[in-house]
Amino acid sequence: MGSWFGHRENEDQGQNLWTALTTRNHLNEVLERSESRPQVIFKHSTRCIISKMVLRNFEEESTPSDVMDYHLLDLIAHREVSNAIASDFGVHHQSPQLIIVYKKRAVYDRSHQAISSAEVESFIKNSLI
Repeated sequence: MGSWFGHRENEDQGQNLWTALTTRNHLNEVLERSESRPQVIFKHSTRCIISKMVLRNFEEESTPSDVMDYHLLDLIAHREVSNAIASDFGVHHQSPQLIIVYKKRAVYDRSHQAISSAEVESFIKNSLI
């Protein structure tokens, strides 16, 4: 039997986990969806080996969820969206960085090796739902 959030069952799930966050309009949609369910944003630098490692580890530990949505931002390709996140939420830019948005506010922010799928799941389960 799986955990409350489920278990990763195959390597392709990391790719199925994410919705690409590429435009300011999509960020606005994420904000609207955050009114009813937590939105997880992973800011990823495709040029950074640490970011690649943290993303891979996060994907290995995570599965799609019925209680939250996952969004992946390639901050090199979409710098304006990354800047909007920092500005809109008052969150200092880091890379890699994971932000949870709920009720249109950044309620959780971790960067680098502090990013943990288990911690994200625990925070959402114990603090938001």
